[in-house]
Amino acid sequence: MKNLSKLVSLAVLLVALVVPVAAQQNNTSSQTAITSGTKIKVKGIILKQEDQGFRMRDQAGSELTVHLASNARIEEKKGNPFRGSKKYTSAQLVRGLYVEVEGRGDSSSSITADKIKFSDDALRVADTVNTTVVPVENRLGEAENRVTATEQNAQRLSGQLDELSQVANLAKGGAAAAQETADVAVEGVNKTNDRISSLDDYEVQKTETVNFRVGSWMLSKEAKATLDDIAAQAKTAKGFVIEVRGFASADGGENSNRILSQKRAEAVMHYLAENHDIPLHRIVMPLGYGEAMPVADNSTRDGRKQNRRTEVSILVNKGLANPVNVNRASKQ
Repeated sequence: MKNLSKLVSLAVLLVALVVPVAAQQNNTSSQTAITSGTKIKVKGIILKQEDQGFRMRDQAGSELTVHLASNARIEEKKGNPFRGSKKYTSAQLVRGLYVEVEGRGDSSSSITADKIKFSDDALRVADTVNTTVVPVENRLGEAENRVTATEQNAQRLSGQLDELSQVANLAKGGAAAAQETADVAVEGVNKTNDRISSLDDYEVQKTETVNFRVGSWMLSKEAKATLDDIAAQAKTAKGFVIEVRGFASADGGENSNRILSQKRAEAVMHYLAENHDIPLHRIVMPLGYGEAMPVADNSTRDGRKQNRRTEVSILVNKGLANPVNVNRASKQ
């Protein structure tokens, strides 16, 4: 079990990662309406850095573009009122970082941020995630290079078929057959291009929520049944990964809740690996978000019960799930 935990720290974060994971997590995400000049305050996770800003996903799942004002303050969200806040630079606004953004809407339906806050703990988590993602991205790059080589072979084949088409056109009655051959080659090249462009594109196939008792990370009978269904469906998909995100209610301290949420995420990961032989490279590194991103009101008993949860999602890679398949017979 101890060795398994060490291996998990090296497990792939294929989304997107981050994002892919995010999670949750594709280009069809809903968009938050932004009015120019309106004050806006949002919380969420940075998906990627962009010129003079970044792209983020808020707590509602909407993707937003944030531009930094020339005098934007980037500082620590501290819990100790008796000391000053640490100051940060824009270079520390890395993907996977949970931030609070304050600013105004601009004419491009984006946010111009005047103030950005995040905790030291959130920065350490983001740095850890990015350290794990880099070697995975390198492997994805190698895979894309191999697919690119396949595309080049298809293009060379297309050129050869063009030559055959010219020869066939010289023969009596061969023009139609040569054109058909050329059409098949072009279709194969186009489908290969589409597959390459979708290699890093994931879509959520299914999401389930597993709930826990107060202060516990033990899986109930109902939780195990839910995970059994998730594992069975995942094994039927091509190019899938499973994202596991742990959460806690507002019961207890913030730091202890972050640890508790991490244990809940790891409990789900262990169950899927040990009871259903889900390979570790198919499981996105489980992460605990503590009290962040509640789905219900923490001031009520029922709300806290809903927030003591782990979200488990099956993400399917569009490029791998839709292989190139040129049906020659369809042209006849």
